[in-house]
Amino acid sequence: MRWKTEQADVICPVKEMASFPAVASVPVRGFTWRARQRHRPGLQYLLATGRMHDFESLAERNLLLALDFVGALTEVLSQPFKLKFATSDGASQDHTPDFLVLLPETALLIDVRPTHLVKDKDLVKFAATDRAAVAVGWHYMVASGWRRQVLTGLDALSARRRPMSDRLGLQNELLELARERPRRFGELVKETSLPAVARSHAVHLLRHGRLAMDLTLPLDDAAWIYPVVRP
Repeated sequence: MRWKTEQADVICPVKEMASFPAVASVPVRGFTWRARQRHRPGLQYLLATGRMHDFESLAERNLLLALDFVGALTEVLSQPFKLKFATSDGASQDHTPDFLVLLPETALLIDVRPTHLVKDKDLVKFAATDRAAVAVGWHYMVASGWRRQVLTGLDALSARRRPMSDRLGLQNELLELARERPRRFGELVKETSLPAVARSHAVHLLRHGRLAMDLTLPLDDAAWIYPVVRP
């Protein structure tokens, strides 16, 4: 496998993959913008890391939004390395995973590929990447699609991820109401002293895990909102 740093390329066997200082690497493949290209690259800010991250498509941007919502990560690296491998018929191939997510105790390799774009040759590359990850105690996944309401909900929550001033104490009102009993979103904000403003604070609390909801369902006035019980 090949990592890329500011000074030089570094070649190492798979068994040493986990010991390489990944944060010192740079993307092995450049991100380009040109007229009429079919994918849309860009930069996405993650609150979890405090910096911008490259993405090559809107599907990858959606994944970054989901990772930022999870929050329990230390770093996200785009196009982290190039993995070279041989297939059962002896053919040499290579693959560059889309993201390497560094977690407190392990790491997660992720490829982003919508289901309708996955080809047989991709399955071979995904299998090889999975074997490499397992060999060093990492995890691997392919993000192939989302339920529509999940992306809509994550996008709405992302809009309220930054710190908010709460001079009216609405967040405490929302938390107290939720602790009394679960309520639907519309009912929850209506019972506060200033419902129009409480809406944005409720979304902020959901984004930061101080209130909970089922993200597989739409985030609207009918969504059930639950208190979060900390161990």
